[in-house]
Amino acid sequence: MRPNYSKIYKDMITEHDPEKLEDPKIQRMLKNLKTTEDVLKLNELVFKSSKESLRNNQKLKTYDKKTMLKLLQYQQKHGLSTNYMSKKYRISRTTIAKWKKTFEEEFQKLAEKK
Repeated sequence: MRPNYSKIYKDMITEHDPEKLEDPKIQRMLKNLKTTEDVLKLNELVFKSSKESLRNNQKLKTYDKKTMLKLLQYQQKHGLSTNYMSKKYRISRTTIAKWKKTFEEEFQKLAEKK
């Protein structure tokens, strides 16, 4: 069962920074929290993080299948190296390589459709 991120974030914002709930962009994002990518974008927008918290959170970050495939498609579409993707999204090169291997068939099917 997937957590209700909209409710969780709304409660957190209400408690820590209620005036942010008036921002139309935040309201729109709260309604459309469907993927891990959406949750990460909202989190980045609402809560400013220190370098230390970024390092700690990075160790615990997880991605859903849809987001992984989206990142791999982006990499292929723009001809980006794994090293570049690793630095840009703060994901280890090993992790990106595992994704490619794990989703090789599905990734090829998506590439053939386009």
